[in-house]
Amino acid sequence: MSLETQIMDEMKNAMRAKDTVALEALRAIKSGIILAKTEAGASETLSADEEIKLLQRLVKQRKDSAAIYNEQGRADLAEPELAQVAVIEKFLPAQLSEAEVETAVAAIIAEGGFSGMAAMGQVMGKASAALAGQTDGKTISTIVKKLLT
Repeated sequence: MSLETQIMDEMKNAMRAKDTVALEALRAIKSGIILAKTEAGASETLSADEEIKLLQRLVKQRKDSAAIYNEQGRADLAEPELAQVAVIEKFLPAQLSEAEVETAVAAIIAEGGFSGMAAMGQVMGKASAALAGQTDGKTISTIVKKLLT
């Protein structure tokens, strides 16, 4: 079942349950899919990688918004953003723990014989490709910096 079909089914369920937070998150996903499909040069369907990138981008946007709201003391606005994150994350593959990411990055560093911060770009490229969809870039970056210093 495609992501778009899953989203439509979940939207119907959210409408029946009158779950406005879930409905708003699902509509954002549907909107993102439609925009991606109508971009110049885009195909009629999204690949699994494109779907994951879209979902990760939506999660990141909401987490960033929630962080800004919390900095400004607006927990009332941050809560719905975080609730939407929970809804969107249901469609993402299981995320790796920080320890699992650190193990994978350490293996990449050892395999390539990388050392020092000069190799960060190379390690980031390999780690991002290897861990795509399983964790976010910020986590990878933090761990790569920690292991290379």
